[in-house]
Amino acid sequence: MFDSIYNGKRVLVTGHTGFKGSWLCQWLLKLGADVLGYSLAPSTNPNHFDVLAMELKSIINDLRNYDSLSKIFKEFKPEAVFHLGAQPSVLVSYDEPIETFSSNIMGTVNILEACRHMPSVQAVVIVTTDKCYENKEDRTYGYRENDRLGGHDPYSTSKACSELITASYRKSFFSTNSRDELKGPLIASARAGNVIGGGDWTDDRLVPDIMRAVTNHRPVKIRNPSNTRPWQHVLEPLSGYLLLGQRILEGNLEMADAWNFGPSSDLNLSTERLVELMHDQWPRINGEFVSQEFSPHEAGFLMLDSTKAKSSLGWSPVWGIDATIKHTINWYRAFEEDGMVITDQQIDLYSQDAISKNAIWS
Repeated sequence: MFDSIYNGKRVLVTGHTGFKGSWLCQWLLKLGADVLGYSLAPSTNPNHFDVLAMELKSIINDLRNYDSLSKIFKEFKPEAVFHLGAQPSVLVSYDEPIETFSSNIMGTVNILEACRHMPSVQAVVIVTTDKCYENKEDRTYGYRENDRLGGHDPYSTSKACSELITASYRKSFFSTNSRDELKGPLIASARAGNVIGGGDWTDDRLVPDIMRAVTNHRPVKIRNPSNTRPWQHVLEPLSGYLLLGQRILEGNLEMADAWNFGPSSDLNLSTERLVELMHDQWPRINGEFVSQEFSPHEAGFLMLDSTKAKSSLGWSPVWGIDATIKHTINWYRAFEEDGMVITDQQIDLYSQDAISKNAIWS
């Protein structure tokens, strides 16, 4: 997998206690990496990080504490950095805008500054979001990497700022036109869709809300049933991040850029349709659509165009909508009914399906 490039590599992951970060750390460990995580403590109980009980170095601290972060960089001497640490919620960002801007903007600045002063770092992947684009609610258009950045809510705006900061550091301190003249690591940014999968218990997210409702034997209250998103299993963008990391670890200058890792078009679904498909696979899932007259603004339609990743990286999604829903439900059912955590097995299943589809990284 990934030409074995992560085997024995020292990899620092921020946000490792979060949903995506914990899945990424588990995959990196399976790939033979020496992983150190840096993050705040998990925000929910239960949470994927704790139930995984991974054997990795874990630092619980705030990304805004630059002195602590810099010290960890000097001690660990990472060769690759994946930055996923952030305040990740649109709705929370309305209640806590200062927290959101300071965490998501200064957290990114501190990571890039620490990388700038650490000679061991060869590759940096800054993970943002599909919501970093100025959304015009065009139902015929998937956003491309060179489209205008923006954001209505504090979360989306903070992630657009993270993209601008990443580009600024790349141009100011790292990238040149010649590998011989390059000083410092290669830096890329990654924008994914709405990820789902086992182990997410975050408030005000669709799948966690559904699974909590199932556990409590009640229908889930669904807001904004017509809102449409690029849904994808968590392993899909992670395979893109790891492939991107591989390419920049190999010293490919052209990869030091912004990249979309979105799903196939059949996964761009309304909230209502996703709930219906989940009900088809597990009849215990039922939705109850509720009016939200005075709810904060959330984008009604969002779609990513991943042509660049497909043509230049050779990356493409592995699982369609049926597999995405099936494996998400299977994870929660295994945990609820048998107390099993099947993250490891699902990474293996995804990898086997990637091999059968001749995925370039497999």
